[in-house]
Amino acid sequence: MQHDEILNKFIEAEALLEGHFILSSGLHSAKYIQCARVMMHPEIAYMLCQALVKKIKEKINNIEVVASPAMGGVIVGYEIARQLGVPAVFFERVEGKFCLRRGFNISRNARCLMVEDIITTGLSSRECISAIKDYSKNVIGATCLVDRSMGNTDLGVELVSLTQLKIETYKKQDIPKWLQAIPVTKPGSRDLK
Repeated sequence: MQHDEILNKFIEAEALLEGHFILSSGLHSAKYIQCARVMMHPEIAYMLCQALVKKIKEKINNIEVVASPAMGGVIVGYEIARQLGVPAVFFERVEGKFCLRRGFNISRNARCLMVEDIITTGLSSRECISAIKDYSKNVIGATCLVDRSMGNTDLGVELVSLTQLKIETYKKQDIPKWLQAIPVTKPGSRDLK
């Protein structure tokens, strides 16, 4: 799949939102990618993940388990794991720290791929990778549907993305006046109670 075709799937699903958003990283943006809107359509989820699995297989071999951060990475991680024919687990935040629950476990030598939906600064991905390392010493790579960092995020492992998309972000003290005038929405799940 080419970038424009991928982007059109997000637009058709009304997943590319405009407004004033606080991202899970704490940065502000005038655009937000609500990946769940795309993943709610199984045929589109299958198609996007199929294209991503093809790219993953070109770079990363012998994946034994997929691990994702909740919430954003859960559906993408499940579908990637299904197509790879391996188990999928997800990490949840308990008192602000990622951990495995629900009887999930990763064996110490398992070759683990971290799967995320969108990466901007990589904060959640790095936290998830760190949590995976509490279980497996073999985090062999990371992947996402959309890399908003344009390849500039260092996760400490190879990152394979389906596509890259540049969307401007701002620190709280650098928010432009035109964006300050728009009511703020915090769509992510990082601080859910």
